[in-house]
Amino acid sequence: MTPEERYARIDARLDAIAMHLELTASIAHSSEERIGKLGKRIDELVTAVQQDSENIRALARIAEIHEHRLSDLEGGERKN
Repeated sequence: MTPEERYARIDARLDAIAMHLELTASIAHSSEERIGKLGKRIDELVTAVQQDSENIRALARIAEIHEHRLSDLEGGERKN
């Protein structure tokens, strides 16, 4: 193999490596974007669940108050 053939072979391999690295970088960047979007969506869902939990606790307190009022009214004891 002549030196020119070796250089051509090395150049071809370097081009292939460069293309591979560009593709890998592109895939990694795309994955980071998807992970970032997924993380943001998870944060939004966590916030929504927390708000729902607070609302459910508030409704449970209201139901308990009304239950006590009904029990008091049924027993003849009226509290306001």
